[in-house]
Parts: sequence; C-alpha cells; structure tokens
Amino acid sequence: MSTAAHPLWRPVSGCGPDCLPLPGHAPTVPPARQLGRAVALLGMLGLGIGLAAVLPVLPARERHAATRGWARATARACGVRLTVRGRLPRRRALVVANHVSWWDVLAILAVAPARLVAKREVGRWPLIGLLVRAAGTLFVDRSRPRDLPAAVARVAAALRAGRTVAVFPEGTTWCGRQTGCRPVTGFRPAMFQAAIDAAAPVVPVRIGYRDAMTGTSTSVGAFIGDETLLRSVRRLLAARHLQVTVEIGAALHPGRDTDRRALARVAESAVHLVPAAAGAPPRTVDPVPAAHRPTPARLPADPSGRGLSLAA
Repeated sequence: MSTAAHPLWRPVSGCGPDCLPLPGHAPTVPPARQLGRAVALLGMLGLGIGLAAVLPVLPARERHAATRGWARATARACGVRLTVRGRLPRRRALVVANHVSWWDVLAILAVAPARLVAKREVGRWPLIGLLVRAAGTLFVDRSRPRDLPAAVARVAAALRAGRTVAVFPEGTTWCGRQTGCRPVTGFRPAMFQAAIDAAAPVVPVRIGYRDAMTGTSTSVGAFIGDETLLRSVRRLLAARHLQVTVEIGAALHPGRDTDRRALARVAESAVHLVPAAAGAPPRTVDPVPAAHRPTPARLPADPSGRGLSLAA
C-alpha cells in the first residue's frame, strides 16, 4: 500500500467549502482595520523570528514568559480575544489538542510554551515556516512513514529533557463544528508512545472558535480543504468579535505498560466528548497559569507488549 493511500498516515476530514461562512454572513471590521491588523501581524511575525533566535539562551522561566507574551500580543494584533479555562501543570507534559486552524499554534503557545510537532510542509510556509523552524519545531515527514519511530523518539527525548511538547493528533484541520467532519481516524496514537516512554503526563486541550457577542461557534478561523493559507489569514483578520477559547483538561498519567491506543482514546474523549463546566465563564489568559496537581488517571495496560508500529 502506498503511503499516500494510507488512511492512518494521511488522515482527511469531511470538511468542504460549505463548512466556511458564506461571504457577507460573518461580521467583519472595516477594510482600514483589516489592513492595520495585517501590518501588525507581519510585525509580530518578524519580532517572533528574532525572539526565537534568542530563546535557546534564556533561562526556562524567562523563555516561557517571552513566548507567552509574544503569542498573546500577536492575538491582540489580530483582533482576537483569547480566553482560557483550566490550569496547566508546571512541569513538562505532552499537550494534545484538536486542530481547526493555523491559529491553533498561537493559542497553544499563549498558555503552554512548548516545542511543537508539525508536518514538514509547515516549515516551508512564508514567514511562519521561518518562525517555527527557529523555535525548534519537531517536524514529521508524512511521505516517509518509516521515519515515524524516529520522530516519536525525538519527542520522547524532548520530554525527558524537561520540555513541554504540543501535538495535534488528528493529523489534519477541520471546521470544529460538524461532528461528521471530524477525521474518521480520530487521535492517532503514535505520539502518545513518547509520553509513555518518557513517563510524562498527557494534557488534553480543546480549542474553540466563537463569536464573542453571541457565544455561538464559528468556522471563520478554520483552515480546511483546498483553501490557501493567505485566504484563511485574510478571513481571520477581517473577523469581528472573534473569540478563541482554550479549555485545559485534567492531566493523564500513563504507566510504562499503558496501551498508547487506549491513552489516545481517553485523551480524545476529554477533548471532544466531555462538555465544558456549565456556567463557568471564560477568563483572559493574561495571568500566568498557576500549577496544580491533577488526579492520576488509571489507563489500560497493553497486553501485547508490542512497541511502536508503523501503522500507529
């Protein structure tokens, strides 16, 4: 079987053009403000490239604070209101989140300064590619599935070194609104093996895009189908009252004999199936998240004892 045809290696969503807002149906800001946001975003990307060059020499606390500050400032430059529910553990973790947009990266960095795992193509995007490479992103080459175990080993090594790593296990973006659009393969389990090998907690994170005035879900920030990155960026910069919410679940603590597939299913359920706390208003992310000690989860063991397979 060719790698291009392998559904586990190249997952697809059920999204199409109908998942995006029709022209004129989503509230927008005036053209002058859109232009101002575009200029501000370019400036923040340039600042981010310079920041990424000095991050490796900064102490961990200063490095995390600088990353969070840059991501939050970029959100303000784009006219996005960023809010968060829940708390992150202070120490290293594998952060796993649903994937709606290129903007998810900023949402994660604003609350969990982390090394990212991304497909190799992201490294070739204009400006963004330069930024993510300078920030130490761990790339996965989907055209070479035999390299997957080595990629998992790099993630495990980063976790053992005390770094937090963020990954989007769905492997592709989708609109985030229609259940039938979710990738049928769900959370792919390969990267969860890194958390098991490094004895690191797994933190489920749900990212949602809403109209801040009505509270309703919106796909205005989605990056799906054959749409170009430029078109997606232009639509997001034009959006009025866009709110991105980051909901942080309780950490999962796998043991050495935990089955990575079971761990992936539990994390996916925490992201997609568990409703948010009723009546809990979102808060801004400006304060640095405080540490907490989540209750360890009991996860099924892997009776086979098998290591990482290429189909994972």
